Amino acid sequence: MKTIIIVNPAAGNGNAAKKWNKFKNTAAFPHELLMTQYAGHAEEVAARLRDADEPVMVIGFGGDGTMREIVAGAAGSPNLIVGSVAAGSGNDFSRGFYSFKDAEAVELFLQEPASLEQDLGEFIDSELFRFVSSSGIGFDAEISALVNRSLAKKGLNKVGAGKLVYLLYVIRTLFRFKKFDLAVETDGNNQQFKDVWLATVSNQPYFGGGMKISPDSKTGDGLLELTIVSGISRLKLLLVFGTVFTGTHTRFKEVIQLSGSQFRLTTDRQVYRHIDGDYAGKSPKNEPIHYGISKSRWNAINNGKKEDVL
Repeated sequence: MKTIIIVNPAAGNGNAAKKWNKFKNTAAFPHELLMTQYAGHAEEVAARLRDADEPVMVIGFGGDGTMREIVAGAAGSPNLIVGSVAAGSGNDFSRGFYSFKDAEAVELFLQEPASLEQDLGEFIDSELFRFVSSSGIGFDAEISALVNRSLAKKGLNKVGAGKLVYLLYVIRTLFRFKKFDLAVETDGNNQQFKDVWLATVSNQPYFGGGMKISPDSKTGDGLLELTIVSGISRLKLLLVFGTVFTGTHTRFKEVIQLSGSQFRLTTDRQVYRHIDGDYAGKSPKNEPIHYGISKSRWNAINNGKKEDVL
């Protein structure tokens, strides 16, 4: 099987480039290499391969943003199989989908390749936005935007303390965030939520670097899950955030979870928004945005182990 490796040297604040230098020394299997040069480059490369008439494995060597680009470009192709080596900051893709640990794992897979069709989430707001893991509006999205712009993030990531930046902005945003009202329409049902902190649409359980926001999400079932946190005090919100890593936050009455093939979300003001942890503008005021599953599915690695197949 032809194998193409797409490396984002900037992922993980440069740690991806260092990890690649170690990986390539043990990569004995034939492969083509491409280093991304700009945002969107990985998607362009994957899209050019979409019409391949024979099986091709595209391995993303980067973080969640890199993998989102590759999946978006590859979606709809019957012959492209998307693999990954976790080399970013959050690496939630590698928690929801099988990820190669080293070059030897790639070689073993190539001996008996197999794939699984998976879902891809999307919404349209002037342009098409796609997400592999999750898309959120509100508190978490505002934190992500601030963290990604933070000068401190780069330095702390280099010394393995990147999560400290996230914690600092959680505390800062906790006291500055303006809650919003949210209207939700799904499968013909309409619900109104007031004093909302966040609303996250999930395709797999994890977001935010290992937080199990949507424990019941499955990546190939044709459904999305919506998690809403509303009507909660600042102090209790911190408590809830502390339980998200284990997925036990769902026991709180202020945490609502819905499941459906599509959602229409309307906010009463502009609210920060993210796709797979990357800034995706703001939700429009009083205008519904439709979230759903893309008609174009994509092929993920199937390593044959039940625990790695959601």
